[in-house]
Amino acid sequence: MEMIEPSLSPKNARKRTVRLDLTHSDVASPPSLEEVDKLTLLAERRWSEKLVVEKDLSRSLVSFQANKGRAVYRWFKFKEAFSASLVEYLLSRYRISNGVLLDPFAGSGTALFAAGNHGMRAEGIELLPIGQRVITTKQLLDWDIQPRDIGRLEFWLKEHPWKQHTGTKKINELRITRDAYPKSTLVAMGKFLSAFEGENARVQDVLTFALLCVLESISFTRKDGQYLRWDHRSGRRQGKKSFDKGEVLSFDKAIHDKLQQIVDDLQSADIPQDLFGGVQAKTEISLHTGSCLALLPKLKKNHFDCIVTSPPYCNRYDYTRTYALELALLGVDEEALIRFRQDMLSCTVENRAKDLLALNKKWEAPITVCNEHVLLQTVLGYLEDQKKQELLNNNGIPRMVRGYFYEMACVIAECARVLKRGAPLMMVNDNVRYAGASVSVDIILSEIAERLGFETDQILVLPSGKGNSSQQMGSHGRDPLRKCVYVWRKI
Repeated sequence: MEMIEPSLSPKNARKRTVRLDLTHSDVASPPSLEEVDKLTLLAERRWSEKLVVEKDLSRSLVSFQANKGRAVYRWFKFKEAFSASLVEYLLSRYRISNGVLLDPFAGSGTALFAAGNHGMRAEGIELLPIGQRVITTKQLLDWDIQPRDIGRLEFWLKEHPWKQHTGTKKINELRITRDAYPKSTLVAMGKFLSAFEGENARVQDVLTFALLCVLESISFTRKDGQYLRWDHRSGRRQGKKSFDKGEVLSFDKAIHDKLQQIVDDLQSADIPQDLFGGVQAKTEISLHTGSCLALLPKLKKNHFDCIVTSPPYCNRYDYTRTYALELALLGVDEEALIRFRQDMLSCTVENRAKDLLALNKKWEAPITVCNEHVLLQTVLGYLEDQKKQELLNNNGIPRMVRGYFYEMACVIAECARVLKRGAPLMMVNDNVRYAGASVSVDIILSEIAERLGFETDQILVLPSGKGNSSQQMGSHGRDPLRKCVYVWRKI
């Protein structure tokens, strides 16, 4: 490990929690980019002893990439997930081997299942039905799958019974998913869903999950974080440039290959590091479905032994758009889609401001901490001024950034409440940049956390930083932004 060296060492380098009593309202003129940069540099110097480059961490480890070789985890490509290997690394590094793990942003359940394999119990909170479905299907395979069920999946793999099936089911579509598939693919999907109605519930669940796993590959779309990018063959116009995603797989090939992968993994006895190697490790998981902000306050006080999580980043990614195909197949309608988008942690420009005190009257403390945080308020003031000057590429950015930090402060306060004394919280997150301003998410959140019941062990920094978005590459080149794993401990 190596520390990030500051250019000077201030007297209060060891005392990271400082009095923060300046708000933007105290500033006579709007903050400039130079002011943001100056405060950011001071913050980095103040935190230099805690910002530690960890050479064992890689971008694949803190992303989905390292899951690609893992049975079960690799079936559904949840790109925003971290890897099971990262969870194992953190639990081993901090010598956590029993008790209950919590992931308040459970996603596809990687932390939950990795904790189970590590001998722990796990609880998770997940808002979106696609994440919920991935988790419940993994649980089914962990606890309930029978040899005869695998036999039926083999039958579907070898015989393709949907091809001869005469019935069909209508595929649910949303406005943002219309025309996503070739017409022949829509027909095949409908026949597939209709054909397995005679199977038992377990087999139906796995077959539905297999279909969810291939939707992107059989569609005219590609997940690009902030939205679905549309291939020119769809007939939908998107932007000035024509986009070609390459091969669009036929339904029969895509579902055959996915079923082959599933059956191979379920039958394999030579993957001891995975869920189905040797004796099944039956993971005890409690999944709470709904908004993190609504559900965290309902969890038991001083109950959890650790938190391992990765919240949505403050980067404009809209999960309700990138996973729209999957949400549509699961029956989500337009009204529910809007509700999910608003209930998410504010990470997209379409999020409206939340009335946090209306949600929970006890959140005055985290709101006050945000109001008094100098660097955060300077960033927000700068972005608001950029908006007034019409220099932002989207006027929702200041509202989103503000919502992100205030909502995360409330999440942090609740995490401090539910953790046992001395228990760690480990969080993967990215720094971001807007209108030229580098936003030190890691330092801002850590300073907020230190006023809400945590102390910081370390901020583990990946050796290679994250580049700028394409919109900012021209102005800022490849100036790297830190990607980190925060390690806080409840006081």
